[in-house]
Parts: sequence; structure tokens; C-alpha cells
Amino acid sequence: MRWVNMAVITILVVAALIFAVQNFQSVTVSFLSFRISAPHAFLVAIIYLLGMITGGSLWALMRRVFEGVRS
Repeated sequence: MRWVNMAVITILVVAALIFAVQNFQSVTVSFLSFRISAPHAFLVAIIYLLGMITGGSLWALMRRVFEGVRS
């Protein structure tokens, strides 16, 4: 199962890198009153990293909740 997980992660990382390299033009992103203008590749990388962090944190929290329910 570990090899399947590593393969899926590798495929997703490669796909994100290909997407980022092919879309290197500058874009402007607005959220509430904030605006940032940066290369699309940079924004994709930042959003990918934020997703990994929040996804990992959520997974750890859910695991801790379920282990507490079982005890």
C-alpha cells in the first residue's frame, strides 16, 4: 500500500510541476481587500504547499478524534 501512496503522490507532484512550468505568466489574485500579482507557477506552488499542510493537519486531527472515541 505504501508504494501505491508514493506513486499517487509522485504523479500529483509531477502534474503540478508540469502545470506550473507551462503557466509561468504573471497573474493577479484578489481576496477580500488583498491583491497579489505573482507568476502563476509561484501561486500554484504556494497553494499546493498550503493544501499539504492543512490536509495533513486535518488528517492528524481526525485520527486523534477517532482514537479518542475508541478508547
